[in-house]
Amino acid sequence: MTDNKLRFAMAISGLLMAGVVQAEDRKLYLFNWTQYMDPDIITAFEKKFGVEVVENYYNSQPEMVAKLNAGGVSQYDIIVPSSYYVPRLIEMGLVQKIDKDKVPNLANLAEQFRDPVLGEGLDYAAPYQWGVTGLVYNASTFKEAPKSWSILFDPAVNDAYPFGMMTGGQVSMGIACAYLGHGYDCTDLDDWREAARLLIETKHRGNFSGFSDGTPALQQLARKVTHAGLSFNGDYLFYREENPESFADIKFVIPEEGTEKWVDSMMIPARAPHPELANAFINFILDARVGAQLSNYNYYASPNAAAVPYLDEVLTRPPIQPSEEDMARLRFSPSLSGEQLQIFQQLWSEVQAR
Repeated sequence: MTDNKLRFAMAISGLLMAGVVQAEDRKLYLFNWTQYMDPDIITAFEKKFGVEVVENYYNSQPEMVAKLNAGGVSQYDIIVPSSYYVPRLIEMGLVQKIDKDKVPNLANLAEQFRDPVLGEGLDYAAPYQWGVTGLVYNASTFKEAPKSWSILFDPAVNDAYPFGMMTGGQVSMGIACAYLGHGYDCTDLDDWREAARLLIETKHRGNFSGFSDGTPALQQLARKVTHAGLSFNGDYLFYREENPESFADIKFVIPEEGTEKWVDSMMIPARAPHPELANAFINFILDARVGAQLSNYNYYASPNAAAVPYLDEVLTRPPIQPSEEDMARLRFSPSLSGEQLQIFQQLWSEVQAR
């Protein structure tokens, strides 16, 4: 082959390879909680932008962070962590700033969701959905509606009926802190120690059934394996609407001592392969009608003020939209780092081990 022909062949090959790369590049890699996205929204985004969305899932935030640290930071375009993980991800350098010029729909967000806890004033994180972690119980077992975490922690209130708590350490420690009068968002070391002692004592009671996540806790309640536990308001409403007979006696309440409010946010990993598409996806989700569609599918509240007129009516009242009185009892889980995080993890490991 002559030099000219060789150069021509290489040029053609290069163009073909560029075409392959460009075709492969029309993908958005979404790393999200399981069952947390309306497939119709994905289809609409793919059609509008001429791309393919590849969805991967995680079941816990430690799992998400482990995958990011194992190379996922350059494999995924969008992740959806909860509020108390947002500052941690920023500090670890695992995420990049949102290009606000390309996300004008950030203006649709309600004022209460512009708090720096969500990522330095929305520089890094765009709210996706928000909700509450509350007490769920069997009303046929507990005839008088419980208004306190005492149903879990006080043997004088419940010494016979099986109950569970949540696997998330900050949630279980938080509700123990709240019950003891230190507030759900306590960070004082002495308060943590007292909460840890309470959790260990509670674990050793005969009617403690163990730690579980929000969805399994609801399923255990429906089967009467347990009679009280913790779950999320959106999961509770979803299962109640899907299976009203099994959940006829299951109730959700925000205890008087207070509990957790959380916001799940969209973030872009530091070396996301397609940051342009990632910003376009965030802007798409924050559209008023798309935001409402997402909440109507998930049964969680929308942080999108512009979406409110399009929400299903059931999402505008308790338990999804708490009353003003209940809202005053809600706190974010504190974001921990450094030595403080290490101390907390040691205490939580001790709770689990003893």
